[in-house]
Amino acid sequence: MNDKRFRVKVELSLDASQIDLSQFGLKAKDEIIPDVCLYLKGERRTERGEDLLKMPEMPLLAIEILSPSQSVSSLVAKIKAYFALGVKSCWLVIPPTETVTVYSKPNEFTSFGAKNVEAIDEVMDIRLPIQEIFEW
Repeated sequence: MNDKRFRVKVELSLDASQIDLSQFGLKAKDEIIPDVCLYLKGERRTERGEDLLKMPEMPLLAIEILSPSQSVSSLVAKIKAYFALGVKSCWLVIPPTETVTVYSKPNEFTSFGAKNVEAIDEVMDIRLPIQEIFEW
């Protein structure tokens, strides 16, 4: 993604101590780790050499990518937890079917796949070609 508005972070540990993650069926106690997250560029930055164990600020967008060892239902549970933590939008990316599901709320989503030219996230005002998402 080449959108100048955002900073992209990969596998960033988010501080989830303010909620009980077990209500979503998650085993984690006080942190949750999205595969990818987006922050606005002007938001807080870590200083050089600063090593945060858990990011206290939630990203605007959290992206989960299905791996062979995960179930879709476990990732949907994480997505519900992200919304409870204040994340504005979540994506579920499923590589085997080249599908992207964009969640605007915990139970409101739109799926995009091979028949779509692009994935559209209206909450984040992002339009991303499906072909770019699945270029490996």
